Amino acid sequence: ASRDEHIPQRLFAKSVNFGLMYGMGAFRLARDSDLTLAEAEHFIKAYFEQFPGVRAYLDTSIETAKTQGYLETLFGRRRYFPGLVEGAGYQARQAAEREAINMPIQGTAADILKIAMINLAAALTAGGYRARMILQVHDELVLEVPDDELDRVAPLVIETMEAAFTLDAPLVADAQV
Repeated sequence: ASRDEHIPQRLFAKSVNFGLMYGMGAFRLARDSDLTLAEAEHFIKAYFEQFPGVRAYLDTSIETAKTQGYLETLFGRRRYFPGLVEGAGYQARQAAEREAINMPIQGTAADILKIAMINLAAALTAGGYRARMILQVHDELVLEVPDDELDRVAPLVIETMEAAFTLDAPLVADAQV
């Protein structure tokens, strides 16, 4: 864990998990966490020993992208990876490998959010609400909601986002004003 008392452990754990999933190396982990380089190398080694399925996913994603030339989201949306062909430069290949690891996860998340947005727009219209979606930022939706609708729209947003798609792990949403 980070020795920096100002970074909550949950935030640190989340950044490390996502960082390792997307190819963060020991140097970056050491820089971002105040770990020494040796501690970061040990942490990464122990992480992948503890979670061998993560390493298998990373390796399989890269290999599949190389052999078939593309990867898909759970919804079948494809992304092609020409940077993984033989003859591509080292940096281009490394970037393409990181993108291949990222795409199925982030792409599926984007697909799910778009489903939630379509469903939420329909629910707001059907309910006669004056609330409107005004912005999407990554996995968040920003709505403009009249004060007198807050108590009804906030639960509607949570319910709609959590019900957008069923995965093995539940989708969890919250609403803030």
